This record gives sequence, structure tokens and C-alpha cells, in this order.
Amino acid sequence: MATATFGAGCFWGVETSFRKIDGVTATAVGYAGGHAANPTYEQVCGGATGHAEVVKVDYDPARVSYGDLLSVFWMAHDPTQVNRQGPDVGSQYRSLILTHDGEQAATARTSKDALAAAARHASPIATEIEDAGDFWLAEDYHQQFLEKRGMAHGGRG
Repeated sequence: MATATFGAGCFWGVETSFRKIDGVTATAVGYAGGHAANPTYEQVCGGATGHAEVVKVDYDPARVSYGDLLSVFWMAHDPTQVNRQGPDVGSQYRSLILTHDGEQAATARTSKDALAAAARHASPIATEIEDAGDFWLAEDYHQQFLEKRGMAHGGRG
């Protein structure tokens, strides 16, 4: 088993996109990339903690590759937007790949470079790639939010 972590705007729809992938064994939404311990949703939304809304994806590399997960990540949001996704504005909605080892970091950089070279976007790719640090689990009502409400359709949330 392996873990991948992605920030692509509001974590509700992004989590749904990953839950549908064969080989993904679990997902959890939470906060990462900030400086405060155990932040709350209200603190993260206030922008003072520096955290991004992220999805932690546990997966079986024998069934789905990290590269395949990156493809889902790129399709789940607009990687050219800086500190926002659609109507959601703030650094907590930044495009972010948090890598768990050197191989993930290299694959993420190669994938980002390939996306930029493909010139499918009019603006530069704004996605940040950083080492994974602490992951703080979001409150229970955020977990599988769209599924719990019968609104899980995938894509942007």
C-alpha cells in the first residue's frame, strides 16, 4: 500500500474523484502544508494557518500507479489558478502535490513539466510540489461529504 496527497481546491469533489478509482483503498480529507497543529476548518478557511484543503489517498500500486493518480489530480481542477478554484478564493484552495518519497517527487515534477509542455492551458501551471508533512484529518462531517448527501458525481466540487 502507498499514500498520495493532493490539494486541488475544495476537498469535497476532489475526494469523490479519487474514491472512484480502482485501486484506491481509502481517502480522507484534511489539512496540510501549514504551520499550526491540529487546525480546524474555520481556522484553515480564515487563512491564518497556511494549510491547504487536501485529500489523502491510500492506494494499491499493483492496481493503480501514482502517475494515474496524478492524471486524476490534473483533471479534477484548474492547475493554473493561484490560491483559488472557481469561486473558492484563498491559499487553502491552492493547487498542491505533497509527495511522500523521492520517487513521487520526481514523478510529480515530470508530470507537471509534461502538462506545461503540452500547452493545453493558456496560463502557467501554478501547482506547488512539496514534501508531505503533517496531515490533519478534517472534521467528520467533511469526510465523504458529497456521498453522504447523494451528490457524488466526481470532478470539481
